[in-house]
Amino acid sequence: MSILKSPLVTEKVSAMNEKGKYGFIVDVNANKVEIKNAVEKMYGVNVAKVNTVRVMGKQKVRYTKAGTLAGSKPNYKKAIVTLAQGEVIDFYSNV
Repeated sequence: MSILKSPLVTEKVSAMNEKGKYGFIVDVNANKVEIKNAVEKMYGVNVAKVNTVRVMGKQKVRYTKAGTLAGSKPNYKKAIVTLAQGEVIDFYSNV
């Protein structure tokens, strides 16, 4: 089981990248210490701070001829990682 699932690549997080903050989707049961160690090990950087937020999945309803289908998107956890001064993560180096 991997702690880091994927990096967040959105407009809001990309704007924060210039300030040394990077976003990741992480395992729901991961804590801040585990997230810090995983980022340091995977990217070879020094992490100064980790902020986490649990995101509730949105409710979705689809109306069809057969009736109403209701469901929801899955819940997930985001981590905003602040790196030490001068550190950079390049997500696009392997592309």
